[in-house]
Amino acid sequence: MIRHRKGASGFRIFHWISLIAIVALLSACSPFQGNENSADNSLEPAKPEKIERYHGEKSKAVSMVYTTQRQLALTFNGMADKDTMKRLLDELDKYHIKAAFFVPGMRVAEEPDIARGIVARGHEIENNTLNKSDMQGQPYENMYKDIKLTNDIIKRETDKTPRYIRTKSGDYNDDLRIVAAHNGQEAVVSSSLFLHNWQRETEADKSRYLRKYMNRGGIITMDTEENKSVVENIRLLAEAATHVGYTYVPLHELIAQGGERKPLQEIQGFDAAKMNPAYQESKPNLIYRKETDKKMVALSFDDWGTDQTVTKILDILDKKGVKASFFLRADGVERNPNLARAIAEAGHDVANHTYSHPVNTQIAPEDLQKEIVKAHQIITEAIQQKPTMYFRPPTGAFDEQTLKAIAATGYEDITIYDVTPSDYDKKRSAEEIVKAIMEQTRSGSVILLHMLDDIHTIEALPIVIDQLRSKGYTLVPMTEMFGQ
Repeated sequence: MIRHRKGASGFRIFHWISLIAIVALLSACSPFQGNENSADNSLEPAKPEKIERYHGEKSKAVSMVYTTQRQLALTFNGMADKDTMKRLLDELDKYHIKAAFFVPGMRVAEEPDIARGIVARGHEIENNTLNKSDMQGQPYENMYKDIKLTNDIIKRETDKTPRYIRTKSGDYNDDLRIVAAHNGQEAVVSSSLFLHNWQRETEADKSRYLRKYMNRGGIITMDTEENKSVVENIRLLAEAATHVGYTYVPLHELIAQGGERKPLQEIQGFDAAKMNPAYQESKPNLIYRKETDKKMVALSFDDWGTDQTVTKILDILDKKGVKASFFLRADGVERNPNLARAIAEAGHDVANHTYSHPVNTQIAPEDLQKEIVKAHQIITEAIQQKPTMYFRPPTGAFDEQTLKAIAATGYEDITIYDVTPSDYDKKRSAEEIVKAIMEQTRSGSVILLHMLDDIHTIEALPIVIDQLRSKGYTLVPMTEMFGQ
């Protein structure tokens, strides 16, 4: 009896047999099938199976999940060597993170034990194409066969059927979504944050970066083969999430809890702001403060910030039982609609602060109206409801022409403020912010604060609330103070 020697040569033989089989399947022919009707009995390839285009509903495209829950998912591309994968899985266990691994079919065929180890540790295993490739421009049949073969390999080796697919870059088109649906995939998944190799960043730089760009509903991705710090990054990711107040959940749980967003045109009030060149006859209502004997004041916040900053502001307001008014810069909302929705769901006023924060007096009236209308639509779609129809000009700059142009869009209430502690200045300490507010505030005041990163508003905010209350003031949102 001939005994085959086990080891590297045996692995290589198995590997090449696997590759030949995969290539044969991908080309839809068998290298061993002959044609019995051939006169010379020569071998001919079988006719390839024709793959008809799927005409059902496309798979979802997911780069982040529409949710206000403080959750996110960690995912990986590729399948590194056995040692790296073991260390990575150990590190994930250490921080109690369940991740999703998008693995290439060829790598699973080469080293199925690694793939089985991923599943055994309780992680999801998903489709990263046969060889971790991008598929744009490929014929439909090729994409179909690639995805199907990868699914088949993963199922054969791990007994798990992938729910999702991701290409190497995360890019996709409609054809890929159709092919994915044809193969039973629920979604084509990309990411909201892809971590490349660090260069010369310090650990503090890395932590700051992660905290800045970590969003609720986000999908974070690293490549296990290309990211040289993939194992070391797990601790940083775990600590950053804890600092911001978020938790990692399995990808399928995050996607399952995601809400469906209505298209803009289906939301009542989406067209409440419109372009209007005939603005000269409009009647703006300029608001600074309320003339009242009641000891009430309104807190308002301008601009935009990261999840880390805005979430801390929301937590302070919630803990203190205060409702405020938020004037949102919509280019930030566009990048992180979940955060805007969280502000609205917390019961605060959500209002308009333009799209890109131009100084209103330095742009043409038509361009100003475009900024306002675009911001209105983005905010409306993000919070899935008509926003508060208050507008606040960036930097507080306006003149008669800009006021009329603003009012003509539908934003007749132009709300300024009478208390400004200049908290946007990074050099301004929390103590200075508190002192300025307490010196300037009176009954009916509107207090201007900012939700920018790296300023001292978060430190000052709870002190301001406590001191205002100690002086007998009630804090209310601007809609309660002025109505709408």
